[in-house]
This record gives sequence, C-alpha cells and structure tokens, in this order.
Amino acid sequence: MEKTDETPIWVYLAFASIETRKGALLLLWGCLVFSIYCIPWTVFFADSGWVATVFLIDDWSWIAMMAPIMLWYWLSLRWVDRNSGWSSAKTLNN
Repeated sequence: MEKTDETPIWVYLAFASIETRKGALLLLWGCLVFSIYCIPWTVFFADSGWVATVFLIDDWSWIAMMAPIMLWYWLSLRWVDRNSGWSSAKTLNN
C-alpha cells in the first residue's frame, strides 16, 4: 500500500506491511476462515466427539475479538480501493 498524507492512521496500521490488494484479500479471507473456526461449535454440537476434538474453542470471546478485526480490515480495504492506494504491479516488479 502506498502511504500518502491523506491516508488515515487506521488504514495504514491495517495494511502497513502489505503491498498489494491480493495480499490484503488473503489477509481478509484468512481472518474470515479463522473467525469461522472461532465460533464455539461445541455449544451447538455437544454430542459429537469429533467436533470437540477439532474445534477447541468453547466460548464466545475469540469470535467477539475477530468480528471487529474483520470489520476493520474490510473498511480499510474499501478505503484503499476508493482512494487508489495500491502500488501498481509495474512498480513492484522493477
């Protein structure tokens, strides 16, 4: 991401070390996958032994943290897209 004088600090902090939109999308999708994992599935499927083995989280605290983080990344991505803040592929390869 290209930092300009107009870039808000909350956008810069979200994507400070990410140079491309593809990298930001990978971060967002990884956050989404982890958020789905953080849902306490053992509450819904208490009788399944394999669910308790695979999904170790049994409270809502992790999803309560992941939801605002995903919202922050998504809003930051929208801001950068609307303000043409991504480095062009040509400048990255040179």
